[in-house]
Amino acid sequence: MSGVPTSFHLGPLVFHTYGFGLAVAVYVAYTYARRRLVRAGVSVEPFGRFAIWLLVSGLIGARLANIATNWHYYRGHPGRWLAVWQGGLASFGGLAAALVVGLILQRRWWPGTALAKFTDALVPALIAGWALGRVLGPQFMVNGGGHLTHQWFGLHYVGQAGKRVPVPLIQGAEDGLLWLALLAVERTRLRPATGVVTALGMIVWGLVRSLDERLLLGQESHSGSVGVQIAGVILAVAGVVTLVVHWPGRASRDSEIPSKVQGSTTLPS
Repeated sequence: MSGVPTSFHLGPLVFHTYGFGLAVAVYVAYTYARRRLVRAGVSVEPFGRFAIWLLVSGLIGARLANIATNWHYYRGHPGRWLAVWQGGLASFGGLAAALVVGLILQRRWWPGTALAKFTDALVPALIAGWALGRVLGPQFMVNGGGHLTHQWFGLHYVGQAGKRVPVPLIQGAEDGLLWLALLAVERTRLRPATGVVTALGMIVWGLVRSLDERLLLGQESHSGSVGVQIAGVILAVAGVVTLVVHWPGRASRDSEIPSKVQGSTTLPS
């Protein structure tokens, strides 16, 4: 790897480089999401509280998922459960917990805003933040690489012997391309169709994340490789359902049905 250390000291305090990188990514995602909500005409007054709730629930969910999928390590050692500074966060556990909390709070704080409109504003910002986070976060953590490789692109990671597939950089590039693709979709005729951007983000991100886990990380992952692969497929399937429901023309066709029925039952005056 490069000469960037995995941690640095400021007096008696120790800071992990990946934690600092993730903090930068969270700030960028928050700022960008807020701007997109304003542009979409959505009130941002409660968005600060909303973001805090998502962060807290995401961290708790990610930690619990990691504990569950690595129970052999945590069993009998409850002190390890809280040692987040030693690593151990499962991304899909965090997403699942934050998703539930986010849905509840969206209905409570934005009752007049359609969920699809709300998520269309958020999803590109979340993916952009995730892309930045992969580059600035896991790239500089212990055991951050993937499979062993002898190819030219392999990098050395602290805690892992030999050159490794630079999975964080690959995933950062994948997510960055997905973000650009979603922005391109917003410029097409699909722009007025709410939910399409959300659906496409779910489909592509879910499938790519599952394939990355299968091909680049496999059982060397510390977050339950099979569980991550299954979760990625489930997310993609949910995205397909969302896309079918919100595909342009469906809403107009559905709205025509009641009017036709009403017209056929109206008696002449």
